[in-house]
Amino acid sequence: MNAVNPTQIEYLPEGPQPLVRATPMGQPYPVSALGPLGEAVAAVQGMTLAPFAIPAGSALAVASLAVQGFVDVETLNGARPVSLYVLTVAESGERKSSCDAPLMMALRSFEKTEAKAQREELESWKNDCAIWKGERDSILGEVRKAKGEKKTAATADLRALGGEPIAPSSTDRTVTEPTFEGLTRKFAEGMPTLGIFSDEGGQFLGGFAMAKDNRQKTLAALNDLWQGNPIRRTRAGEGSITLDGRRLAVHLMVQPGVARFFMADPMTGDTGFLPRFLICEPSSTIGTRLQSKMHFNPAALDAFGGRLHQILNTPLPMDLETRELVPRLLPLSPGARELLAAYSDQVELEQAPDKRFAYVKGYASKSAEQAARIAGVLTAWSDLNAPEVTLGTMADAITLAAFYLSEAVRLVDAATVSAEIEKAEKLRVWLLNCWPHDEILPSEVVQRAPISALRESPAAKATIRMLAAHGWLVLLPKDQPIRGAPRKEAWRIVGKHYEI
Repeated sequence: MNAVNPTQIEYLPEGPQPLVRATPMGQPYPVSALGPLGEAVAAVQGMTLAPFAIPAGSALAVASLAVQGFVDVETLNGARPVSLYVLTVAESGERKSSCDAPLMMALRSFEKTEAKAQREELESWKNDCAIWKGERDSILGEVRKAKGEKKTAATADLRALGGEPIAPSSTDRTVTEPTFEGLTRKFAEGMPTLGIFSDEGGQFLGGFAMAKDNRQKTLAALNDLWQGNPIRRTRAGEGSITLDGRRLAVHLMVQPGVARFFMADPMTGDTGFLPRFLICEPSSTIGTRLQSKMHFNPAALDAFGGRLHQILNTPLPMDLETRELVPRLLPLSPGARELLAAYSDQVELEQAPDKRFAYVKGYASKSAEQAARIAGVLTAWSDLNAPEVTLGTMADAITLAAFYLSEAVRLVDAATVSAEIEKAEKLRVWLLNCWPHDEILPSEVVQRAPISALRESPAAKATIRMLAAHGWLVLLPKDQPIRGAPRKEAWRIVGKHYEI
């Protein structure tokens, strides 16, 4: 057999190279597993045509806020809160606010009513304080003037008067952008069950609480609350404060860029903060949301709001002096526990090296507990006095937990993409899909590309060089005419026929 002469082998260029590994499509949201929340979620999706995952995240978080003060759920490792942390990732325009508002409406109405009652209590408290102060000043005057038995009697009157009337507690159930100190104050002065809810979650993740100097403290506090641990705060000059029996639910809606940045931060992973979240980034429905496809089910939303009002108006099990919650334990039925154990074992095996969950151990190791929490929420939402979590409810909860774990697997890799790569990928897609010419000038990238991060020449040129290094752009000879004029720097776009 004759040897092949390497010089006779035709050179075939490899072509442009991908900048990022393609993120696989997510699984359809398991709406049927939402149990008593399903009809309301379907109603919101029908009127918005947004991805099912967006209203589903809202419904789970709202239900968690409603019931977390009443029950802790049995897990494979003891009792845990039913508090859920949810992170929904979606582009601007995906109707995040429109999905959230109908499911939050009853909660907002309840807060408004409670705030009005609090204002009336506040006025009464101010009057009580004025009366108390007047009586105290009068008795103090007697103490100063009197002698002997009269002074002793006046001093006894002062003791009998007692302390200043206590201000009415805050009735807020939700906060948007709290600092650790602000959240602690809310828990100390107000309700022992709260929710951080924001359809612009980037304001919280990029705000003061998550600034470099505060992030570790905030993450640690939120981790403790998820676990049901006491809140402890110590400040010089103010002493220490410990708050037991507090519960927190969280739902943050963020845009992909914010989520990628936050998920790529080693601190959020190393502290176990992000693995405590049910994370989802559904495929966009923009471009398919036709008016003719919309359908409405106001009865389902009315039923959801009615149930939420009913739960919110139920007195919380708590110590009236310390406001510490004393939730009852919601046990698992034998069948539910057996099913949860089997799911836990399945996920554990998949965390072995080279298995599916090997690189998302933080999320995988918490998935069985997430399932138990979801099962507790669904059970208590249906009946605050339910005797146990049933096998059927646990099966639904495991389906939901498994879905969110699959989303974590899908999204963790995407989050490690650098900001520079992300800008280059956006420019690549725009050049191939939208730019009408085969050549591009740096000035045209600055002026025409719909990418805010490339509106200055240095950033645009750096991104162009990255695309060139991956074979998507080729530098043209200096002064080559482009669109009727010689250009100092111009680039030919490669690969308009390639799949993107």
